Amino acid sequence: MPQNITPYNNQQAPKKEQVAHMFNNISKTYDFLNHFMSLGIDIIWRKKAIAELKKDAPQLILDVATGTGDFAIEAINMLRPQKIIGVDISEGMLDIARRKIEQRGLQDVFEVQMGDSEKLLFEDNTFDAVTVAYGVRNYENLEKGISDMLRVLKPGGKIVILEFSKPQVFPVKQLYNFYFNSVTPSIGKLFSKNNHAYKYLPQSVAAFPDGKDFVKLMAKCGYKNAKYRTLLFGISSIYIGSK
Repeated sequence: MPQNITPYNNQQAPKKEQVAHMFNNISKTYDFLNHFMSLGIDIIWRKKAIAELKKDAPQLILDVATGTGDFAIEAINMLRPQKIIGVDISEGMLDIARRKIEQRGLQDVFEVQMGDSEKLLFEDNTFDAVTVAYGVRNYENLEKGISDMLRVLKPGGKIVILEFSKPQVFPVKQLYNFYFNSVTPSIGKLFSKNNHAYKYLPQSVAAFPDGKDFVKLMAKCGYKNAKYRTLLFGISSIYIGSK
């Protein structure tokens, strides 16, 4: 299970503490490395995920594991909601998100706060939509986190999750595994000076129950119409469900 994979295998601290520490360490180079290592494709994937909410026109959105705020800012551009609240366990990532909010004059629309994805500090039935981009594989207790996001969704509200998955077709699978396991940690170490984070990335993806397994977990937690679609031969996937 993904909760057994931690960034610092030699530490006894809970996974969420290790994840927060890891993201605090890499926060300054996070955006650059994301775009650099994905050749900018991550930007296209985010747009595809947000487009899943266009018909619903949600006005109040919760962005869980908001990080540096890129996904939420793109959602503001594409969906024009009244308000997005972003929560994350890394203060270092949130500092960068706050800087972006100020630079873009988004204070009235986008607000960020420290928050635990498994114990969201919001009332039941609060949000029209919940989004997560590349965050769920970092949850300490995946089922608990998925269930708590359902709790804060309004009846009829929708969740959209964008996450790495494991391609199965030859030769994409082999190239992907080589890039993720050999190239990514080297680039990450070079630019971020943090070897743990980019070794943890492929390990956490390998351990994540992607595709049909994740859809089954969503259904088990109570989501209706849970489904997924793959992007670029299965390198990433978009998961959708409603309350």
